Amino acid sequence: MSEEHLGGCLCGAVRYRVAGPLRDVIVCHCGVCRRTHGAPAAYTACPREQLELLADADLRWHEHDGARRGFCAVCGSRLFWDRGRTTISIAAGSVDEPTGLTTSHHIYTESAGDWEDAA
Repeated sequence: MSEEHLGGCLCGAVRYRVAGPLRDVIVCHCGVCRRTHGAPAAYTACPREQLELLADADLRWHEHDGARRGFCAVCGSRLFWDRGRTTISIAAGSVDEPTGLTTSHHIYTESAGDWEDAA
């Protein structure tokens, strides 16, 4: 039996399926992630061809500094980060549980907000 993960936004307007394993979670503390998420951003990832959008009529994309960020136009949930690589990053909090994921590491901790207790 192959591994599969489902996920989506808060309101359910955007849903996806990943046909395969997900990378462990990386938590990014950079200023851009903190501004777009309101806190550090936790992302997993998968090969682009393994991501299937099941409901995406309300999926919107915002581009900044060469990266696209996918979000739900209805509830505002941040879902995807895409820089045109062979993989696409998926907001770990949007993956339906149980995820089986663990946090592998934190990046850009030197940019963490002064309110953070960055690992």
